[in-house]
Amino acid sequence: MKKRNHYSAEFKSKVVLEVLQEASTVNEIAAKYDINPVMINRWKSEFLERAAEIF
Repeated sequence: MKKRNHYSAEFKSKVVLEVLQEASTVNEIAAKYDINPVMINRWKSEFLERAAEIF
């Protein structure tokens, strides 16, 4: 059984900001960091939903 990875908020933010810059596709970024693209899209959705809380 594979152990779950736990990613820091800083790492998630870094990945999401890279996706939002649109310099690379989600699949390319997922391959770069060895993360499932679905996970990145989930982080992106959560990031965008909660962005208003910052302001």
